[in-house]
Amino acid sequence: MNTTIRVLMGATALSAVALTAQAETLTIATVNNGDMIRMQGLTDDFTAKTGHTVEWVTLEENVLRQRVTTDISTKGGAFDIMTIGMYETPIWGANGWLVPLDNLSEEYDVDDILPAMAGGLSHDGTLFAAPFYGESSMIMYRTDLMEAAGLEMPDAPTWDFIREAAAAMTDRDAEINGICLRGKAGWGEGGAFITAMSNSFGARWFDMDWKAQFDTQPWADTLNFYKGMMDESGPAGYATNGFNENLSLFQQGKCGMWIDATVAASFVTNPDDSTVADSVGFALAPDTGLGKRSNWLWAWALAIPAGTQKQDAAVEFVEWATSKSYIDLVAANEGWANVPPGARTSLYENPNYQAVPFAQKTLDSILSADPNNSTVEPSPYVGVQFAAIPEFAGIATDVSQEFSAAYAGQQTVEEALAKAQAITTDAMEAAGY
Repeated sequence: MNTTIRVLMGATALSAVALTAQAETLTIATVNNGDMIRMQGLTDDFTAKTGHTVEWVTLEENVLRQRVTTDISTKGGAFDIMTIGMYETPIWGANGWLVPLDNLSEEYDVDDILPAMAGGLSHDGTLFAAPFYGESSMIMYRTDLMEAAGLEMPDAPTWDFIREAAAAMTDRDAEINGICLRGKAGWGEGGAFITAMSNSFGARWFDMDWKAQFDTQPWADTLNFYKGMMDESGPAGYATNGFNENLSLFQQGKCGMWIDATVAASFVTNPDDSTVADSVGFALAPDTGLGKRSNWLWAWALAIPAGTQKQDAAVEFVEWATSKSYIDLVAANEGWANVPPGARTSLYENPNYQAVPFAQKTLDSILSADPNNSTVEPSPYVGVQFAAIPEFAGIATDVSQEFSAAYAGQQTVEEALAKAQAITTDAMEAAGY
């Protein structure tokens, strides 16, 4: 849903960043997740320090990707700041569509950004977006249900264990699903999950000659395992569930396990939002023994379109929202468990944050994801849950729709994979690969 939140101007005050000659109103497009909503609630701090006001355009993830891609590729000029990720940033930076963030203040301390995050948000060594938070994916699970099932979650489980545990924790009478996973169409929704999962089964999108690989056994194994497990132990309608739908189910106590973004840990352990906050454990994303786990690597980051007329004010906002001082602001208002994770080295060196129960598992998950070596067999692309080529978003959106149709029982897994192979082959040939 598209909601616009207007933050009115507060008292002008001196700040650590230089004030521009006049106050501006910045329009920012962002995703409708908890951390971004929290940022909107704290924006009066930015207004008080700089005099600038902010108009928020808050969108569902798939809609956000479509809106910002259309706007920047057509030079629409609707936004002064965009929330984008590791897929778009290097491609758009190479195209000259983004303002280089190569002159950030000394106080900002750009060298403190985790190397995995800075690398994924750069092109040719130049940073083009600043990470608001970074994430991988991991298992969040109900410790009470795991114990009741007579099982113990390993730190690094296999997919076979996860399927066994999911079946054991499922209680249809009590509306408890053993496992909740993304099935929603969209390259960054269910498409991201199944791609990361497929890495652990030995699958890849392309071979070294850029030939589509959906007609291979590893992809059949991935989709058949996923659908079989979710049909047995997942929620009704899982084919249309994404991050927010599964978060809600878990917080309501209706999921035994949930494998998703590490950033969700603060939301499932917050007693104000989660009915199971006191009984949540964490583990690395599963594998199949082939040497690759099924966790991704991502950052939601703030970037400035090259066409903005308010570049100086936009840089001030990016610095404010992704700074060490912003982390301190969230900690003071919401507690250390709720600060934006995964972006800065100093956060994981802070004893206050080290005491957060999911902090180390988040860092371990981030560090274990290698975008340059994400598949069992060699692949020609960079990216864990995506292939960093311009054509990927369109191809993967179409492929994910076929997969979701298979999850929903509208076609077989074999039919979905055959269509995915044809879609990808046609698109890559048309693009000249």
